[in-house]
Amino acid sequence: MRHWPALDLPGVDFDPVLTDLMEEGPVTRIELPNGRGWAWLVTRMEDVRLVTNDPRFSRESVMERQVTRLAPHFVPSRGAVGFLDPPDQTRLRRSVAPALTARGVERVRWSSRRMLDELVDELLAAGPPADLTSAVLSPFPIAVICELMGVPVADRHAMHTWTQLILSSSHGADVSERAKEEMGAYFTELIDARAESATEDVASLLGAAVGRREISLAEAVGLAVLLQIGGEAVTHNSGQMFYILLTRPELADQLRARPEIRPQAIDELLRYIPHRNAVGLSRIAREDVEIKGVRIRAGDAVYVSYLAANRDPDVFPEPEKIDFSRIPNPHVAFGFGPHYCPGGQLARMEAQLLVDALLDRLPGLRLAVPPGQVTFRKGALIRGPEALPVTW
Repeated sequence: MRHWPALDLPGVDFDPVLTDLMEEGPVTRIELPNGRGWAWLVTRMEDVRLVTNDPRFSRESVMERQVTRLAPHFVPSRGAVGFLDPPDQTRLRRSVAPALTARGVERVRWSSRRMLDELVDELLAAGPPADLTSAVLSPFPIAVICELMGVPVADRHAMHTWTQLILSSSHGADVSERAKEEMGAYFTELIDARAESATEDVASLLGAAVGRREISLAEAVGLAVLLQIGGEAVTHNSGQMFYILLTRPELADQLRARPEIRPQAIDELLRYIPHRNAVGLSRIAREDVEIKGVRIRAGDAVYVSYLAANRDPDVFPEPEKIDFSRIPNPHVAFGFGPHYCPGGQLARMEAQLLVDALLDRLPGLRLAVPPGQVTFRKGALIRGPEALPVTW
């Protein structure tokens, strides 16, 4: 069994513990810094897809037991979509589907581009040097997710503050839980107030679904909190993307010279970047299951590593190489199965807008400090640069 500490890794370095676990075998045993006991870890794409898409592995069963885990403040909320299994999980996600499908995301594309253009205008007006994170990569995803959720502009700062406290492991469990409760109380009022609304923002869709008694108010609030928090992951993912493009300028040059390859290039960057530290949420085996000759017994906790699956050499030739011509690219950066990230379409759209705006409007964009001086977030569940000093 391997103890897996929460490492604060520099840049986009791949977790050395995960590298060792991948080499040890497709199914290994791990112990994380918090919680109790041990869990299985699967790292190959075939097995990751099996565990995440097979009803014999349950998220809901995690509610009933202590499991070894990364975060100290992991408190699963009963009814939260992350801890539901189908058909309840399917029912809950269906209530917000119109906002998160390709058509729903297109509804906010124009306003998203306008908000991004305004941020880049301000960046250019202020002149170099600048912190790309605070100037663009942080306010842009906050504005977009709040627009999609139906959160008024005046409340965006509060949402951002709560999200940072929830996603950090360095403030302690009490602070994170209080932030989650305050965000939940906010969405309880907002969703309740939108019960009669016919618009397609997420709060209105949830309010209408609660009004029709398709979902409970507690379920609606849990989903709203999850989506709001997830929306800010784009800040950290795009921070890693631009760190790569700015430290490997030949890649940025490719994207400037051939704009038509940008969508597939973004998918390759999504495959490559280490989105998070260690692993996310576990599942519990409902019955004995054999994977690659290893018997996982009923009641055992199982984790998957999407990061490892995205480096599976059987699926991705030369997985350590960033290859913008990689087609097909069946990465699992947004997960797989029933718990596939509901905001995947939105995150792709935001990444494309950011790449277009920053590469085209700032042709001389480059790091203002040596790569080793870019500080990355510490004590965070989701990886990304704290600041990205740039000039042009």
